[in-house]
Amino acid sequence: MAKNKTIYVCQECGYESIKWVGKCPSCNQWNTMVEEIKESKPKKITNIPLKNSAKSIENIKSGEYDRLDTGIEELNRVLGGGIVKGSLTLISGAPGIGKSTLLLQTANNIATKYGKILYVSGEESEEQIKMRGNRLKAVCSDIYILSETNIDLIKKHIEDINPKFVIVDSIQTLFKESLSSAPGSVSQVRECSNDLMIMSKTKNIPLFIVAHVTKQGQLAGPRVLEHMVDAVLTFEGQRTEEYRILRTVKNRFGTTSEIGVFEMNEVGLVEINNPSAAFLEDSDMQKEGSVVIGVMEGTRPILVEVQALVSETKAYMPRRTAIGIDNSRLSLILAVLEKKLKIPFYNCDVYVNVVGGLDVVGTFADLGLALALISSIKSKEVTIPSLLVTGEIGLTGEVRPVSFCDRIVNEGIKMGFNNILIPNRNKNRIEGKNANIIGAESLREIVKKVF
Repeated sequence: MAKNKTIYVCQECGYESIKWVGKCPSCNQWNTMVEEIKESKPKKITNIPLKNSAKSIENIKSGEYDRLDTGIEELNRVLGGGIVKGSLTLISGAPGIGKSTLLLQTANNIATKYGKILYVSGEESEEQIKMRGNRLKAVCSDIYILSETNIDLIKKHIEDINPKFVIVDSIQTLFKESLSSAPGSVSQVRECSNDLMIMSKTKNIPLFIVAHVTKQGQLAGPRVLEHMVDAVLTFEGQRTEEYRILRTVKNRFGTTSEIGVFEMNEVGLVEINNPSAAFLEDSDMQKEGSVVIGVMEGTRPILVEVQALVSETKAYMPRRTAIGIDNSRLSLILAVLEKKLKIPFYNCDVYVNVVGGLDVVGTFADLGLALALISSIKSKEVTIPSLLVTGEIGLTGEVRPVSFCDRIVNEGIKMGFNNILIPNRNKNRIEGKNANIIGAESLREIVKKVF
């Protein structure tokens, strides 16, 4: 007879221990060890028949273009052209950011075009989802709502309904009766996700899973969850702000550099097809400490305003706060300005913010950030009107070229910028533009031109 033994499993990383410890030896988190019952069954050696055979890659049908149109262009862009059939997608974000709203709108579009959709909710009742559907005008008759947390029953409903698309909100609420641990534990999340993955692959049904996040913004639950799914989407933004950014962390069927921009209003999430116009709509760029920069997000150029505030302090350790800019990148720019231009920041608090809530990735914002910092500490506005800036700063103070600079320049001209400051090596490759293209070779040279 098989004996059951008790083990302790870390709810953050899945580390197993035969006794309880206050601090997990693997991830160093406190009070994450939870008692679980593990069945120990004797191994049986049996002759397993081969159900599948190896196939030549030339004879395997590609599912690259077998996708479902979500009816939302920004979501299609992030996914790489739509939802691939038989794929498992994980979407996460802070509470109230708009995950359920986006999925219900997507479900309504797919149900209208393709047929039956199953929306499984473990957190809300059918009436609550119907109320949201009425507000979003997502009440297609082919949307089936199920309030259930038992994974075995959910699988039976999927087999009975045979939907074209399935949404599970959220994975932390599901449980498997054969496991004694509580819903949301490492073992429950792992087993329930595995069952959903098998169901998705065998029946060729695309499936979206909603996952919670921790206070630090990281995906809650075991890291194996991210490895099991085909795509991981994150919803960024603040509940008090109107703009939302949908970003891809992992995507087996497309690029991970594309983003989707949405605006939250009373009728749900609305696509922003021109993010540059949205981010610069209420901006007054001719101000002290304010510079407009051009960045690339995937294949799309986006113009945003970066603001800097530098104020003298008597504190022993000055503050360095950056929203939308990597803190390590800010420290690097400050060090270059102090070393090469002899501008003292060691006795100043520095605050940097990217207007609109966009997180700038890469080195496109280096030159614009440096000019905003100089403008703030010198209390001087940029003297060149209607100026757009892009470029990378090296540790020696030189301005280095950036990729896709021609697309950023074209976007700036389209948005009405008459003066565009770019690296000198990029300027040599750009000709015939209806704007004043200013080349930058070094930081010292640019400061003389701009201020």
